[in-house]
Amino acid sequence: MGKKSRPTFKKRQKELARQQKQQSKPAQRRAKSETKGDKTSAAEGEDPDIEGIRPGPQPLPSEWHSLPDQQDDTEDSSEDDS
Repeated sequence: MGKKSRPTFKKRQKELARQQKQQSKPAQRRAKSETKGDKTSAAEGEDPDIEGIRPGPQPLPSEWHSLPDQQDDTEDSSEDDS
């Protein structure tokens, strides 16, 4: 019968790299969860996307203020019909 082959040097290096990676994973997870915790505590205020918006109708943008007001025309015509 043939001799039992011994693990090669390359295989041993591969196993050591895998073990080191497994040992470093908990530290990476801890660091990632700490950075997530920092982000949520800083964002407790208002959402930056909707900052300054209040519920209900919003004021018209400045470019719309130069248009003629059409509500006055409709009010006048309804008074004439009566």
